[in-house]
Amino acid sequence: MASLYRRLHDVFTKTAKPQVLTAIADVKSKVPQPVKAISKPESSKEQTFQSLIRKFKQDSKNPKFRRSYQKYASFVRRLIQSEQFSAIEDIFEHQKVYPEIKTERFVVRFISLYGKAGMFEHAQKLFDEMPELSCERTVMSFNALLGACVNSKKYDKISEIFREFPGKLAIEPDVVSYNTVIKAFCEMGSPHSAVLLIEEMGKNGIDPDVITFNTLLDAFYKNNKFSEAEKMWTLMEKKNVIPNVRSYNSRLRSLVENSQVVEAEELFEEMKKRGVNPDTHSHNAMISARAKDGDLELAKSWYAKLEKNGCLPDLVTFVLLIPLACDKDDPDFAYKLCKECIVLKHTVYTSIIQRVVDMMVAHSMIEEAKELVKMGKNCSFHYKLAVPNDA
Repeated sequence: MASLYRRLHDVFTKTAKPQVLTAIADVKSKVPQPVKAISKPESSKEQTFQSLIRKFKQDSKNPKFRRSYQKYASFVRRLIQSEQFSAIEDIFEHQKVYPEIKTERFVVRFISLYGKAGMFEHAQKLFDEMPELSCERTVMSFNALLGACVNSKKYDKISEIFREFPGKLAIEPDVVSYNTVIKAFCEMGSPHSAVLLIEEMGKNGIDPDVITFNTLLDAFYKNNKFSEAEKMWTLMEKKNVIPNVRSYNSRLRSLVENSQVVEAEELFEEMKKRGVNPDTHSHNAMISARAKDGDLELAKSWYAKLEKNGCLPDLVTFVLLIPLACDKDDPDFAYKLCKECIVLKHTVYTSIIQRVVDMMVAHSMIEEAKELVKMGKNCSFHYKLAVPNDA
C-alpha cells in the first residue's frame, strides 16, 4: 500500500492543490491494516464455551425456547465452526430430560443437526434409541436419518439404510426418502443410478416431484452431461412436473459456463414467457456471463434488470461486479455497489473494498473514499477499517 500512495503523491504534487494533498494523506491513514489474531489460552476458550453451554441448558428449561428450531440450529452452527463436537452431544443429551423428547418432530431436530455436524453415528444412535424414549418412528424420522447420512457424506451407508430399515421398521418410503437417496447418488457422481430410482418410484406408486428433477438437472449440468439433462426435461413434461426457477437456473448456469450467452439470454426470456419469474441467481448467471467477457456496460444493464425485477443483489452479485468496475476504472459505479453491499450487510473481503478506495483516491474522490471507509468500519470484514478522527 505504501508504494501506491508514494506513486499517487508523485502524481498529485505536480498538479494538486495543497488541500487535496492533505486529504490524500488523510485517506492514507485509513488503509486497513491486518488485525493480528490474539489467541486466547486454550483454557480460556474452554471456559468460554462451558459458560455458553451452561447458558444454553438453562435457556432450554423454557418450553418456548425449546419450540424454536432456529435457536438450536444457530448454536450448533457456532459449535461446528469451533469444532466443539463433544459439546453438541452434551446439549443434545441434556434435552432428553424434557417431555418433548417423546415427540418425533423434536427428536428429528437433533438427528438432522447431528447430520449437519457430520456426526452420523450419533444421529443413528439417537434414531435407534427412539423406542426407549417412548417416541414413535415414522417416515419422518427415517427421512431425517437418511438426510443425516447424506450431510455426513456417509454414502456407503445410504443403500443399507434405505433398503433394510423400511422392512424392519414397517415404514414406507415416500418421495422425500427417494429424493434424499437420489441426492446421495448424485453427490457420489452416479446420477445415472439415481435416474433408475424414478422408475422404482413409479412401481411403488410414488410420483417424482420438481425437487427430484432439479437434483438430477444440477448433477447432469455440472458434469456437462447435456443430452442426459435434456432427457430430464422431456421426462418432467411426461410426468406433468412443472419446472420452477431453480430448474431453469441450472440450465442458465450451464449455458453461461459453456459461453453460450445468446442461448442463455433466450432462455431468460423464455422463463418469463412461461410465467417463471427470474430470481437473483438467474440475474447473477447473466451478470457472470458479461463479467467473464469483461463487458461492464452489459453487466450494468443486467444489474439494472435485477433491481427492476424486484430482486435483491446478493454477495455473489457484488463479488462479480465490484472487481469488474475496478478493472474498467469506473469509480462511481464501484462506489455505488460498495455502499449497497454494506447497507445490505453482505460480508466481503476488505481487499475488494480497499481496491475501490484506492481507485477513488486516484480519481480525487477523497470525501467519498472517507465515507466508504466510515461505512465499512461497522462491517465484519477480514480486516478492520481505521477511520481518522477528523473524518
